[in-house]
Amino acid sequence: MIKHLLPIIYIFWLTASVVAQTSSQKILRWGADSEGGAPFIFPDPQDPTRMLGFEVDLVAALAAELGREPAFVQNQWDGLVPGLRIDNYDIIVNGLEITPDREQEINFSIPYYVTFEQLTVRKDTYDINNLKDCDGKVVGTLKASLAERILQTHAGIEIRPYDGQITAYEDLALGRLDAVLMDHPIALYYGYTNAKLKFSGDPIGEMKYGIGLRKSDTALLQEINQAMQKLIDNGTLRKIYERWNMWTPRLAEFFGDTRPSNTPPEAWQAFLRERKLERTWQDKIKKYYKDYLPLLARAAVTTIGLSISSMIFAILLGLILALTRLYAIAPFSSLAALFIEAIRGTPLLVQLLFIYYALPQLVGIKLTPVVAAVSGLALNYAAYEAENYRAGILSIPRSQMEAALALGMTRWQALRHVVIPQALRLVIPPVTNDFISLIKDSSIVSVIAMVELTREYQRLAGIDFDYIGLGLLVAVMYFLIGLPFVRLARFAENYFSLDKRAAGVPQKSKGKEQTMIPAHA
Repeated sequence: MIKHLLPIIYIFWLTASVVAQTSSQKILRWGADSEGGAPFIFPDPQDPTRMLGFEVDLVAALAAELGREPAFVQNQWDGLVPGLRIDNYDIIVNGLEITPDREQEINFSIPYYVTFEQLTVRKDTYDINNLKDCDGKVVGTLKASLAERILQTHAGIEIRPYDGQITAYEDLALGRLDAVLMDHPIALYYGYTNAKLKFSGDPIGEMKYGIGLRKSDTALLQEINQAMQKLIDNGTLRKIYERWNMWTPRLAEFFGDTRPSNTPPEAWQAFLRERKLERTWQDKIKKYYKDYLPLLARAAVTTIGLSISSMIFAILLGLILALTRLYAIAPFSSLAALFIEAIRGTPLLVQLLFIYYALPQLVGIKLTPVVAAVSGLALNYAAYEAENYRAGILSIPRSQMEAALALGMTRWQALRHVVIPQALRLVIPPVTNDFISLIKDSSIVSVIAMVELTREYQRLAGIDFDYIGLGLLVAVMYFLIGLPFVRLARFAENYFSLDKRAAGVPQKSKGKEQTMIPAHA
């Protein structure tokens, strides 16, 4: 019977493989950071589940030309190139400047946009008109950008790099910065549209945006270049740029297209209308409940799942490490101690980046974002849990172990039935505290392409620039996430209280009162 089924099973497997391969070939995965904001890629204010931006339109046109379906993959901006190298996506499209050092790491398509750096200052500033005037001043810019490198060539400027472009202009308006230097498209959307800010000086330098690909994807590079050139020749790219008010004389000269403009800047005008729209608190609350809460709830589920999974592994591994350090032979106990100190002595962020980006290059181990996040959090907190358990075990009098051994128990039986249960009861408070800390530390996993609650908050707050109301809502969600576990820990503390049991407090069992006899009786 099985012999007759084998050919059918093989045919089904082969068909499924072909279908899966065909479907995967039709997908064009592109990496970007949606927190970056307009005009590149940002959530639609009317529907936050939908992405807008000129690069969204560009990728859609490019994918249609290639006969593929675009699939957006979120990643932090300064992690886009490492994410490409470990095959998280096929291409990068996110205002990535073509620079010599990046060309050594990845391939670039022909440029799809040419622009310059723009200096922005407050309306009441008149003494900053170029980079020389910025000596002794604090200037903000985007981290790992060409603008940051330009600023680094001026020793007298205090550079303040930002992960996102929106907060830099907000800090400038608040007086925390003296100026901001960023790409002209960014300055146009966040500097020019701010009533408290203005452009200052002439355009600085020139930069070209290109699509980033892996060095090995030469065939895909050729296809993209051909498709991109076709989009330039038939005017599709120009129409996209005109819609977003990004068609400039410099770009027209680069593309060799000097025809009069005939496409209204609809996307730009829609952005301006949204910026000028003033919402009351009632409107904002209604907006949060209608559009934001489902997204935040989904991100909260991710946070809860990561936290619980990581803590379970941390508890188990921490107990093993503690027992190994206390009772194993010298080489193993020393290794356990070394691991604990190494993990506690290095930042969680470094450990996550190493697990996610370095392991594939060093040993070929490629973990998914979820597995990498759980592994990083679990290993980090296992070191702290190991010290909690070690302290709990050492707090149990040695006489208990000696008494158990005298009764004929083996050392493992004495640990399992006498020492460890009492130690676990003692460490419930610090373990609970660590779990609450882990819930908050889970926000760090956004650096490895995970969208959890804090990351979702940052993304949504960039829509309306309302960090107060949305921040309070997210703070309440974090409080509600941790509250049940705090209550559960208190219940466990009361239930396993050694003081009550040792003092002979009456306990109820099967409807009858029983008195626990003190251990020393």
